[in-house]
Amino acid sequence: MSMSRAAIQTFEIGLTALSALLDKGQAYAEAKRFDPAVLLNSRLFPDMFPLTRQVQIACDLARNAGAHLTGVEAPRDEDKENTIAELQARIARTVAFVKRLDASKIDGAADREITFPLGPDNKGHMRGADYLNHFALPNFYFHLATAYGILRHNGVELGKRDFLSGIPLRIT
Repeated sequence: MSMSRAAIQTFEIGLTALSALLDKGQAYAEAKRFDPAVLLNSRLFPDMFPLTRQVQIACDLARNAGAHLTGVEAPRDEDKENTIAELQARIARTVAFVKRLDASKIDGAADREITFPLGPDNKGHMRGADYLNHFALPNFYFHLATAYGILRHNGVELGKRDFLSGIPLRIT
C-alpha cells in the first residue's frame, strides 16, 4: 500500500467520522436541552485536553503530516473554535487541504528525513515512512479515539460503527 493512500484516505475518513461524531454530540445536547459547550469543554481526566482541543489536534496532525511529507506549508488555524459548527468548519478545511495533497510527493518521502516540532523546544527526525506509520497516524488515531471517548463518556449514544463510519466497508 502506498504512503499516500495510507495518509490521504486515513485522514479524510477519520476526519469525516469525527465530524459525524460531533453532529451526534450536537443532536444529543439539543435533545437533552443543555449547552453543547458542556461537551466541548469535557475531558476524560483533569490532566487531559478537552474535546475542543482533541478535535483541533486531530486536524493539526492531518495537515502537518501532509505538509511535512509533501514539503508544503500547512495552513494554520488560530484555535479559537467555541462551537461544534466552528469545529466542523475546521474539519472541512482540513479535509479539503488533505485532498489537495500531491500523492506522488507523499510516496516520494518514504526515505526522506522529516523534521517536525516536538513541543516548544525540540525537533523530531524520522524517515518519512516511519514518521507516517509510527508518529503521525498513531497520534491522529489517539486524538480521534479520545474525542469519541469524551462524547461517549458524556452520554452521546455512539458505537464502534460511528467511529469507523467512513471506512469503505462492504457487508454481505
